[in-house]
Amino acid sequence: MKNFLVFPLGILLLLPIQCFAFQSPNKPGAPQEKPGVPGRSGSSSKPGSKPKDKPKTPPAKPSVPKPGTTKLEKTELPAAVTTKPTKPPFSVAKIESATRSSVEEAAAKIDAILEKDWAAHNVEPQPLLKDEQFLRRVYLQLGGRIPTLVEAGKFLTSKSESKRMELIDELLASPDYVSHTYNYWADVLRLTEKPNNNIILEPYLAYVKEAIAENKRYDKWVHEMLTANGKVWENPAVGFQIRDDGMPLPYVDNTVKVFLGKQIGCAQCHDHPFDSWTQKQFYELAAFTAGIRTRLNKNDPEMKKGGLTPNDLIKQARDKAPDGKIKGPFQNLVQANSYSVQHANRPLKLPHDYQYSDGKPNEVVTPKVLWDKVPDSAAKADRREQFAAWLTGTSNRQFAMNIANRIWKKMMGLGVVEPIDDFRDDNKPSNPELLEHLTDEILRLKFDTRELTRIIAYSAAFQRLAMVHDPSSADTFRFAGPVLRRMTAEQIWDSLITLVAYNPWSFQRPSAEDIAPVVDIDWSTANLTMAQTAADKYEATYAPGTYNKERQTLSGFEGQLLVRASEIPTPLPLGHFLRQFGQSDRESIEGGRTVATVPQILTMFNGPITHIMLKKGSVIYDNVVSAGPTQAVDVMFMAILTHRPTPLDRDLAVKEIRSANSVEAGYGNVLWALLNTREFLFIQ
Repeated sequence: MKNFLVFPLGILLLLPIQCFAFQSPNKPGAPQEKPGVPGRSGSSSKPGSKPKDKPKTPPAKPSVPKPGTTKLEKTELPAAVTTKPTKPPFSVAKIESATRSSVEEAAAKIDAILEKDWAAHNVEPQPLLKDEQFLRRVYLQLGGRIPTLVEAGKFLTSKSESKRMELIDELLASPDYVSHTYNYWADVLRLTEKPNNNIILEPYLAYVKEAIAENKRYDKWVHEMLTANGKVWENPAVGFQIRDDGMPLPYVDNTVKVFLGKQIGCAQCHDHPFDSWTQKQFYELAAFTAGIRTRLNKNDPEMKKGGLTPNDLIKQARDKAPDGKIKGPFQNLVQANSYSVQHANRPLKLPHDYQYSDGKPNEVVTPKVLWDKVPDSAAKADRREQFAAWLTGTSNRQFAMNIANRIWKKMMGLGVVEPIDDFRDDNKPSNPELLEHLTDEILRLKFDTRELTRIIAYSAAFQRLAMVHDPSSADTFRFAGPVLRRMTAEQIWDSLITLVAYNPWSFQRPSAEDIAPVVDIDWSTANLTMAQTAADKYEATYAPGTYNKERQTLSGFEGQLLVRASEIPTPLPLGHFLRQFGQSDRESIEGGRTVATVPQILTMFNGPITHIMLKKGSVIYDNVVSAGPTQAVDVMFMAILTHRPTPLDRDLAVKEIRSANSVEAGYGNVLWALLNTREFLFIQ
């Protein structure tokens, strides 16, 4: 069969105009679509309220195009990618369907608060999403990808009155949700496998993913990361502290920014010019964690038992080597075993050039929290435990408010407070009542972030058509609908992988249980032979060169790993699709971007992933070819844009297919045109 690689400019210019139907905020006097209630097709009740009578089962819709049964040619893609999995890649904590009514009530409270605000400011809400629009939105926002053709058909032909709620619950208990949420936290926590050559953080990354999969309570998860001890493969939560190895003051700044939404970093060097924090307050807070050590030394009990240090082993290896040189994996592994988090109540002093009247240069500071006090339950614990107890405690409302604001932004595109890491007295929330309510909810839910996500997804607010937000506007954004956003780099990648791979989980990142038996060196009995044996095992398994080569062999094609973005090593090279579309370099908190660039256009036009999509054995190739000429256009639109073509779209597509050198080339032209529409790249 011929390749789908001919691409005319005409269809690209025409289709985007037809294929982008998002709406801007409604203007006064404009005709309004009568809103319905989310989760019930065809309802016309007031948003946020319960209808007096439940609507009857909606009539069956026209059949959704399905993959055909035509016999296909042999695949060109790796077997691991094209073989359909027989079971989920991992287990995910279940959602309690019995609680749906209470979740509906909680969602209605959010809608009532918003309706009150709209009435006070004469704001007209956006219309509710049609089923096709909702389907695409909820898959992208909860699963991080577009739905498959089969998934779209299942939802759109369902007659269930609660099918929206059922789909939300299904997605929240899926590996897709875990992968997508991991990508979010990877950007926030700057997750990378190797911050430097001598640190192995894979177990920490796997730990973050596992915490999401088991729906670990947010306060417990954060507390674990702030207080963990040991090596990363013994206690993976220590990765949070190792990530800022050797930077005790930036560690405090980053921790407060991520978990409290406060920017206190300026006070590291001087009193904050735009907030109330003083330099002394910064140092008083930092005194709680100043005793964190991330490396073993010869005076540690573990080292004293054996008598050998990492430097001793490296020196012995060099002395024994004929040319005095040792392999990189040996040195990396030995040094990685020296990273072990411990804490002692060591003093912290003010800087030698401290200039304020509330302290003296080199004066030892007494630990003190920024507000309130350390909980009584932790008063006798070590300082790091005291800090964690204060930060994550239920009495610290800012901790709860910060994560509530983060989740709201993740779902709606904008925080109630913006920027989300800059809570200040003079940076007022756009809707104070809403923010207080969301904070009360996360506390009521005992920091179950997934359940708060579920409540927001059930709301009419989430299920409205997206609207344009101008960050430079002086007008307050009232959440008449979610913010129109371009997909993140990971959402685009995972959506394209959905069109390529029958199995996007052909491998997953290794866990602590996988890595520990290979890399661990027991310093109480360590010798050169043992270290060399461990280094050889590491080099043959999880050393970056070997491991990346094995992954490429299993799941790679033309240099691309055809798996979910959550499983791909980071940071990636600048030329990789994910980096071109804005995935961060993992050096700064939330460094990901969604701004448009010229390389993005060229990548979508002629990049490797779009070529791979059109190879024999890809999902979209099989679906289109097996559907045959009569259904091919419907299949392409449904698979890529999650709706059927309009009559004009169909005419344009059929005309292009007929005018191409071959039917297959025509299919490829239409596919490429659809992928390059704004409708594909944006979340309506």
